[in-house]
Amino acid sequence: MRPLSIARARKLVKALAGRRVLIVGDVMLDEFVWGRVSRISPEAPVPVVEVTGRSDHVGGAGNVATNVRALGGEAVLAGVVGRDAAGTRVREALTAAGVADRLVDAGPARRTTLKTRIVAHGQQVVRADQEDTSELPRALENELVRAVRRELPASSALVVSDYQKGVVSAGLLRRLLPLARRHGVPLLVDPKPRHFRYYRGASVVTPNQLEAEQVTGLRLSVPAELAAAGRRMLSLLACRAVLVTRGEHGMSLFERGRPPLHVPAAAREVFDVTGAGDSVIAAFALALAAGATLAEAAVLANAAASVVVGKLGTAQASPSELVAALRRS
Repeated sequence: MRPLSIARARKLVKALAGRRVLIVGDVMLDEFVWGRVSRISPEAPVPVVEVTGRSDHVGGAGNVATNVRALGGEAVLAGVVGRDAAGTRVREALTAAGVADRLVDAGPARRTTLKTRIVAHGQQVVRADQEDTSELPRALENELVRAVRRELPASSALVVSDYQKGVVSAGLLRRLLPLARRHGVPLLVDPKPRHFRYYRGASVVTPNQLEAEQVTGLRLSVPAELAAAGRRMLSLLACRAVLVTRGEHGMSLFERGRPPLHVPAAAREVFDVTGAGDSVIAAFALALAAGATLAEAAVLANAAASVVVGKLGTAQASPSELVAALRRS
């Protein structure tokens, strides 16, 4: 691939505006409790955090949706939340972010996934999770699929965000994959190793390095094994491409019928990797929806990730930040 010129990059970033991406998957609320520490508790050897503020962010599939929206795209989110305070806060946060809410109400029996992070002096002290990770009952899955059927014809890309919280299952994917093919919409998956075989037939899958190593049994730090892992995943998934995110080593794109493309990391400083994978698949899907090639989409996704890891907490990249990151890289 020839280097992506800044003129082409600007054109692609401008083309992201208004492209519609449908996101399906595990939705959660990321609650941040901010404070400072000045002493250790007399009750146990733990810091005492004096709380100075709180903030909410939509996590999981919701963070993919807010990333799409922040980049100028139209985001539609289909998932499941409980009839609880966290579910209400998720809906409020989506409305504030301009994301179209197509969430299924699970009622009081299934809680909304809630991750509470206590952060002091810019460092996470502890995280507490409240969640129900059992697979969805058939009735809820049917309702979710109906929402996808309604929204898919007007969408240019479908993202499945699998956080292994019960929404994404073999049954759901058996129904979504044919729908996407029927409408000619690329289906991209942010995967979990335990579910890898379910993704067969997807357009693009975006594992991180650890996930790719777990699936293939190969060490991606060795060039020959990295190439072999790419070939193995393409064969296993029968997909068009696999994009492996490799942290400080950037990203590697394995595309059927083409040599691997290695994109160097573009981050100037890594502050927090929370949600970096969400920003990658959001930018990649939106770029494909805007007419980018797979290689161009990988470069844009790499730049988006470089912006997000430079921020604290669940964060997004704006179009202007994306252009600036592309200039640097």
